[in-house]
Amino acid sequence: MEERTAGTSSSGGSRTGRNLPAAIAVGLVLAGLVLGTVYTIKELFLLVVAGAVGVGVLELVKAFATRDIKVPAAPVLAGLVAMQVGAYWGGPRWLLATFAVFAFVLLIWRMFSDGTDGYVRDASASVFTLFYPAMLSAFVALMLYPDDGNHRVLIFIAVTVASDIGGYVAGVLFGRHQLTVISPKKTWEGLAGSVVACTAVGAWLVTWLLDGQLWQGALIGALAALLATVGDLVESMIKRDLGIKDMGTILPGHGGLMDRLDSLVTTLVPVWLLMTLFF
Repeated sequence: MEERTAGTSSSGGSRTGRNLPAAIAVGLVLAGLVLGTVYTIKELFLLVVAGAVGVGVLELVKAFATRDIKVPAAPVLAGLVAMQVGAYWGGPRWLLATFAVFAFVLLIWRMFSDGTDGYVRDASASVFTLFYPAMLSAFVALMLYPDDGNHRVLIFIAVTVASDIGGYVAGVLFGRHQLTVISPKKTWEGLAGSVVACTAVGAWLVTWLLDGQLWQGALIGALAALLATVGDLVESMIKRDLGIKDMGTILPGHGGLMDRLDSLVTTLVPVWLLMTLFF
């Protein structure tokens, strides 16, 4: 999510065109879906993750197609499901092995589908899609598996959302200095807001839910803020290269699923690693 300059439009959205009431409503619905599954039946939450990331995969496939880059959706989606299952019931080794198998499947798939012209381009984009977001998202299964996995997942999602909200609010109220030309509306003030919000939320939730130390939660939060920003910039680079504004329109006020998953997938692996080391 990009922070914006101040101001609202008469339509109820921000001056950047975001419909804030719709965005808030969608956010509340998603929060209810997450909480209602992660604290009841863990495997049901994995279905939610696979469904959301699957839509994100389809958005990426469609986006690549605008530049005549062919990514086969079926084997990528199959790999997504297999990696979620492998990670949850088999652990990191099964996740890595499943990724390697399906990466090879994609190379073979392209070999027999469209001839030699564009093979490296299409195969590279296909493996990229299998990795981002499919493989990265499978780390949520690793995070979810322990007995306190539901708390870990909640903390991960909360600090990432705090990054978006903190960055947006600080950018709207104080944003003056551009962070990078990759995403011109991101500001240093917004980044500071992300770090403050994430650090506070991380410190609070880690001490409350996992009986951890304040510094552990603060470190998780600060790292999440930085990596969530990197995730936003990575997707901005993809969209700029492909010449598109949003990955999709499925979420009113938000854009596509990938426009919401970008910061989550880049934050997930380091946060999982820190939680594994700490707890």
